[in-house]
Amino acid sequence: MQELRPGLWTWTAPHPERREADDWGPDVRSYAYDSGSHLVLFDPIAPPTLLEGLLEAQDVAVLLTAEWHRRSADECIERFGAHVYAPGDEPPARVDLLPTYYDEEVAYWIPTHRALVAGDFLFGENGFRVQDQWLPPNVTREQMHAGLQPLRDLPVELVLVTHGDPVTEDAYETLRAAIKT
Repeated sequence: MQELRPGLWTWTAPHPERREADDWGPDVRSYAYDSGSHLVLFDPIAPPTLLEGLLEAQDVAVLLTAEWHRRSADECIERFGAHVYAPGDEPPARVDLLPTYYDEEVAYWIPTHRALVAGDFLFGENGFRVQDQWLPPNVTREQMHAGLQPLRDLPVELVLVTHGDPVTEDAYETLRAAIKT
């Protein structure tokens, strides 16, 4: 587990359903954020035992960017008594829910860290980019980019992706370049 900033951590674990033919790496990334009232886990996979030391009587919230990122959510319920928030649920305090280009995937904004948490629509492997190979059949690239435009206006300092490394330097410019106008 790596601390990105005080109160914000990340870790990786192998994706349980990845196949050799997939065009993305074997590991996926998760994040933990201490909001003061909650330990918030974003798309957790194989939560490390180090998380248990961060609990300190806090409620544990699991936020999913997409329902298919449920991965280790049930383990978090069992181990930590976590409450799972689906993509349409209002998240706990100090985290904002942001729409993306379609209803089944959301992003989250952590204002205190100026961090954008993104699921599958942003990709940090082999160069940072918008992932347009996994578009739903009824969504065009143009619709996707139009739906992501509001994210370009955020004062982003970190982009926390689930595929690849988080963007910790020049995140604002990197995000704006990926989301075309």
